[in-house]
Amino acid sequence: MLFLILSFVISLALVTLAYAQTRNFVMRRLRYVDAVQNALAPVLAGVGAAVITWPIFALLPLVGVGTALSVGFAVGAGVAAGARAVRQSLPRY
Repeated sequence: MLFLILSFVISLALVTLAYAQTRNFVMRRLRYVDAVQNALAPVLAGVGAAVITWPIFALLPLVGVGTALSVGFAVGAGVAAGARAVRQSLPRY
């Protein structure tokens, strides 16, 4: 039971960190990159993050493939949220 709770807390922390860091990165560094505003960008970023983290998390004892998929989803959501925040903050012409 303790390992279940500990793995859930670790997964939740990783997902929260992935979302926040991705959103912040898109808002600060990719503000003027047009490719981020494409509708396919969050999907590509999420799938890429899931594919990269899958073999790493599969070897760790407390986290697994579900955590890798959750991190991929969080990265995709972070890209979408960051792009939306950039679109809303830029002046209209």
